[in-house]
Amino acid sequence: MTELPIRDVVPAHRFDEARLAAWMAANVDGYQGPLRVQQFQGGASNPTFLLTGGDGHLYVLRKKPPGQLLSSAHQVDREYRVMKALAGHIPVPVMRALCEDPDVIGATFYVMDYLEGRIFRDATLPGLEPAERAAIYDDLNATLAKLHSVDFESVGLGDYGRPGNYFERQVARWTRQYRDAQTEEIPAMEALIAELPGRIPADQSVTIAHGDYRLENVMYHPTEPRIIAVLDWELSTIGHPLADIAYNGFIWRSHSPGWGSLDGVDFATSGIPTEEVYVAAYCQRTGRTKGIADWPFYMAFGIFRLASISQGVYRRILGGNASTEREAINGTPALAEQSLGILRG
Repeated sequence: MTELPIRDVVPAHRFDEARLAAWMAANVDGYQGPLRVQQFQGGASNPTFLLTGGDGHLYVLRKKPPGQLLSSAHQVDREYRVMKALAGHIPVPVMRALCEDPDVIGATFYVMDYLEGRIFRDATLPGLEPAERAAIYDDLNATLAKLHSVDFESVGLGDYGRPGNYFERQVARWTRQYRDAQTEEIPAMEALIAELPGRIPADQSVTIAHGDYRLENVMYHPTEPRIIAVLDWELSTIGHPLADIAYNGFIWRSHSPGWGSLDGVDFATSGIPTEEVYVAAYCQRTGRTKGIADWPFYMAFGIFRLASISQGVYRRILGGNASTEREAINGTPALAEQSLGILRG
């Protein structure tokens, strides 16, 4: 486990802190100044900041990044809405307020309470006992199943996305995102764009879909192996549950420690389940007694989407707009090759 380091706000992400303090006083119940603003280091999408009130209360602010943005990306307003709606149904932070007025800090942002807990950046969970590793992965699985059981109409999310034809729309969306950020010709991406639409399964299940559900995007209790917050809802929508479980399952096939990887894990002794056992547990919890047909498509789609996202990150790094200082290396070609290999079997 590692915590994201805190630092002073980097020049590219600075804003008028006095304006923010005035907005906090008017919109966040119980807020007391003066306000201190620091930035979490890491991540490549929405800049995230630690806010400390005069009484020591801690908040987290997430905002859209500066610069030219891809269409339909960085929708922090949707993050705020879905977490507020899901309070009491699955673990989420307390949402405080949303601001869509660019005159305050220059971009849409929201404020939520800070939570003290553990975020596991290393999926192998070094230093933990096998029983705790097993419990951590089991609660990751159970929480996803619980999310997919939420009646999105009853929690006020009936218009959060368009039910049905999820993969048709998603393949088209991520193709557009890739085209908008494209910097070179990648043959495997061209093949996926051509072949994925014809492989879409008939299953039209509809649930709330997180869109980026993985170990690194949840927070666990400081000492117990249970989730206290599901985070990073930027890609959430009314979608298909099997997109979530396949994306979650990519951890067993990923070879990138930066994204998360289980390479080298001894599943017989570590306490960490195999992909097969993990997916079977999800199926049992969600009533899929016959398992998941067309699993290669769901997995290939998830990696294709990652490849498109990776292209967008690469483009933002080249343009100096990413909230990361990592080297500009395009991970899209390798992801596209892996996705195509799985799709073609």
